[in-house]
Parts: sequence; C-alpha cells; structure tokens
Amino acid sequence: MANHKSSIKRIRSNAAKRLRNRYQAKTTRNAIKQLRSTTSKEEASPLLLKVVSMLDRLAKKNVIHKNKASNNKSKLTRFVNGLQ
Repeated sequence: MANHKSSIKRIRSNAAKRLRNRYQAKTTRNAIKQLRSTTSKEEASPLLLKVVSMLDRLAKKNVIHKNKASNNKSKLTRFVNGLQ
C-alpha cells in the first residue's frame, strides 16, 4: 500500500480513469461491430461519422494509438464506400 497521501489519491484517480477509458473503448468497439454489420450505405454513412468521431477522441486521449485510429478509420471508410 502506498504511504504518501498524493500516491493514494493518484491510485484512486488512475482507477477511475481506467474504468472510463475501458468503457469508452468498449463502446467504440461495439459501434464498429454495428457499422460492419450494416448492409446499406444509407444506414452506414451516419454511423461512420459517429465512429470516426469516437476513434478520434480515443486517439486524442491516448487510449488507443493514433495510427490504430487512422487504420480503423481508413478500413471502415473503404467498407462503407464499397456498400451499395
């Protein structure tokens, strides 16, 4: 157990941030799965904007790497553009 008051506070805040990051990352993964399961371009286009925004937010907060966010955005955009 930590001895310093500041380290005890840091442990608490790290735990809260970890839970928040995990929730946001899981929500984004679920949105990506939902986007990949769509079959029409009309459904997928607004969902793509939402997912891209979520990925950018995660990359900005260093929850995921910026290159991973870029790769995901690129693949999802190609997927949506290929839909009929």
